[in-house]
Amino acid sequence: MKNISTEREYREQIKQEGLTVGVFTTTWCPDCKRLDMFIDEITQEHQDKQWFTIDRDEFPEISEEQTVMGIPSLLVFRNGEKVAHLHSANAKSPEAVNEFLNEL
Repeated sequence: MKNISTEREYREQIKQEGLTVGVFTTTWCPDCKRLDMFIDEITQEHQDKQWFTIDRDEFPEISEEQTVMGIPSLLVFRNGEKVAHLHSANAKSPEAVNEFLNEL
């Protein structure tokens, strides 16, 4: 999974024609640590999508622009537009994340 380090990288990543999943997280978040325990398996199951991770605290403007209120959050983009958003309360189990992604 690509780690976003600049706003430019983020903008280029979400412009992809296919589905791109952004995982908004932070280093201090307990639920983010839990997500880390199973997200690699999920990305393997969903290789038809591009994946990136972005630290909400490093990019507060992007997080605000995308209405990321809780973390972790998974946002799905196509052609620069957000098409789906899995809010933090629903991103705590592999089953919930897979169900969200399978509905896309």
